[in-house]
Amino acid sequence: MRDFNVSDVMEAASKAASAMVHLEQELNDADAKLGDGDTGGMLARVINAIDGAAIASQDDVGACFSAYARAAATATGSSLGTLFATALMTFARETKGKPAVPVFELGRLLGLARDAMMARGGANLGDKTVLDAIDAVAQVLEGVSDPAEAKAKAVKAAAGVLTEFRGKPNKIGRARMFADQTIGLDDPGMLAFAKLCEAIA
Repeated sequence: MRDFNVSDVMEAASKAASAMVHLEQELNDADAKLGDGDTGGMLARVINAIDGAAIASQDDVGACFSAYARAAATATGSSLGTLFATALMTFARETKGKPAVPVFELGRLLGLARDAMMARGGANLGDKTVLDAIDAVAQVLEGVSDPAEAKAKAVKAAAGVLTEFRGKPNKIGRARMFADQTIGLDDPGMLAFAKLCEAIA
């Protein structure tokens, strides 16, 4: 299979929700070193809402993403959760009316989501946020059509950028106030993205 459909999107959401049972506390602990300590709880709430969202059509990937975006927006008041919903809305717009989407489109879709999230949140690449992880995965998936290859490359890229940025300071959000104290720590959003990539793959 070299495309993905509504069933595949729903399966990914279900895997993410299952993963959050174990990841929630780990992400809260990571966030407690840099912020409010609620990233895990917020993401668990949002992803559970997405996983439980009613999907009106099994033949429209865009409609599925749209339902997920609405669920995410309703379940969160946090900045990261809002960016999550923004990404899903971008996916929805780009896949509207399509019963299936080629795997090779994933890189482009993630790139568009990255840009929409940057415009919405005001962060830039290099600020040590989830955007850097999304950018890394978007780049390695460009033109990749084999699902197994796409999964492997996504997991490797997300883990690699997490390692790369661990030695850098956070430059935006509450964490920026800690400046050099954030060196050696993982950004919670970036950590969540890497862990969820692994869980979904």
